[in-house]
Amino acid sequence: MEKKYGFCEECRKEVEFILTETSMNGRIKNEEIHFLGKEARCPECGSLLYIPEINDFNLKTLYDEYRRRKGIVSLEVIRAIPEKYAIGKRPLSLLLGWGEQTFTRYYDGDLPTKQYSEILSKIYENPIYYAELLEAGKENLKTTAAYEKSKKAVDALILEADEPISKIEAVVRTILNQCGDITPLTLQKALYYIQGFYYAFHNEFLFSENCEAWIHGPVYRDIYNRYRTYHFDPIIPCAPLVSPAMTEVEAAVINCVVQYFCCYGGKTLEQFTHQEDPWLNARKDLPKLTSARRIIPKESIGDYFMRLKEKYNMEKPEDIRFYAEDRFLKIMK
Repeated sequence: MEKKYGFCEECRKEVEFILTETSMNGRIKNEEIHFLGKEARCPECGSLLYIPEINDFNLKTLYDEYRRRKGIVSLEVIRAIPEKYAIGKRPLSLLLGWGEQTFTRYYDGDLPTKQYSEILSKIYENPIYYAELLEAGKENLKTTAAYEKSKKAVDALILEADEPISKIEAVVRTILNQCGDITPLTLQKALYYIQGFYYAFHNEFLFSENCEAWIHGPVYRDIYNRYRTYHFDPIIPCAPLVSPAMTEVEAAVINCVVQYFCCYGGKTLEQFTHQEDPWLNARKDLPKLTSARRIIPKESIGDYFMRLKEKYNMEKPEDIRFYAEDRFLKIMK
């Protein structure tokens, strides 16, 4: 056990004490938290000594335990973000569309909300996600120098990592770099049609994520959350893939969906999906404007698009244009 010195109020002198670990209780937001802290007592009278650094340690441990229990990003991660991405605390707040001092408060120890905590965790863990945020929010920064400095840092991290990305992430980035004015609504429908038509031609799904039947059609929730701040505005293209992430057969389906479906607006594609069995069956007993998180079963998507392939005599991905054109003519009547 380590020996330390402190002033004992009872004995009125400096004493050498032994620092020990002990179970402690604290309260944060009316919630009692149990944690393993440290204490120092006078070896002569047994009084508890006040040692500033021990008090700071216990307070931090209390908050760390609360963060762990609530799934809130750690203070160490928060403080590592500005250095990792070469951006100041205030510019980072502005980039994210937060109050100017919001990130500074979190950096100094304030607890972020659950929503902001998730954003900060994802920023730290995923340079690609941060790169997309940087592009989307660069107009919020006061100077181009702040943007350029941070962009240089994150681009270097992405190139250095060169780690494989998920298939749906690769599909999203491929779509965004092929379409100059795609909105979040159009992106969601493109993913749905790529998933369906890929299954129809290759009897397997391109990505594993589940699709949900929302009011405005099929939605992949994680992708929606990433781009929801764009609302009805076009999404800024993200950084190109470091290396090809698509096979030729995968790229063929993606390219054809982009060509024959993304030429229509998001609201038009929404109407397409509102007439198709996968979305209709998933929401069949729900009122029209009721929000829900119902999964559209992959089997439902696969069966429907296999039937489309047979009905329209599709032999190759380019043939999906027959369905796209037919669906558009029907909703225009």
